Amino acid sequence: MSEQSSTEPEEAPSEKITVRNVSKAYESTQALYDISFSVSEGEFCCVVGPSGCGKTTLLRAIAGLDDPDSGSVLVGEEPVTAPGLDRGMVFQEYALFPWRTVRGNVRFGLDRPACECADCEARVRELVDLVGLEEFEDAYPKELSGGMKQRVGIARALAPDPEILLMDEPFGSVDARTRDRLHAELLDIWAQTEQTVVFVTHDIDEAVTLADRVVVMDADPGTVQSTISIDLERPRERTAHEFVDYVARIRDELGSPVDGRY
Repeated sequence: MSEQSSTEPEEAPSEKITVRNVSKAYESTQALYDISFSVSEGEFCCVVGPSGCGKTTLLRAIAGLDDPDSGSVLVGEEPVTAPGLDRGMVFQEYALFPWRTVRGNVRFGLDRPACECADCEARVRELVDLVGLEEFEDAYPKELSGGMKQRVGIARALAPDPEILLMDEPFGSVDARTRDRLHAELLDIWAQTEQTVVFVTHDIDEAVTLADRVVVMDADPGTVQSTISIDLERPRERTAHEFVDYVARIRDELGSPVDGRY
């Protein structure tokens, strides 16, 4: 009798971030209303939507920088009540310290920024190399291009080895050519670190380029309109028929302008 091989079903990825019925208002403005979705461990999730739909407010709630008025955010099974080293944040406007060098800014991302131990020094060098700035480690922010500044911001967020990387329109201030290069570098870093990424953008093409899944938001108040899985191999070609179809689908959901930006 021949033996029959049996294969056990693959386990579904566990939920790393869970947003449950989150609402947030600022005075008379309802920024978020009853937002619910989850992000799987190791997933690259983009959040896209028009200006004023609460994308940044949502990201800040996940980061623990803002408390929701109602609902909850969980990382694993733990409620988010404050910022933590398990979540790294990359801001749109770089937020670098002008008096610190590249190495000094990255060092600040560690939980022991003043420590001079060999392990900390090695971690800083590793991150500077990872983002391709090994020849600029002693340069100050004023000596760097926009793309280089954002690489420093990414390295600083990665310094404490967070489980989750939160990115708030990080490439919105750089030119298209630099943005394309940063996309490729970010995906390389994500592949190496296997972190869970939540990336806020107003650019539909950017979302389809990067994401495993796109959360589409609507405004007035900010709500989740839909979630769309992007079933395309990487790297992705923006002129490919399937890519264009995904962009058109998200644009139709949003009633987007022709250029796909907000």
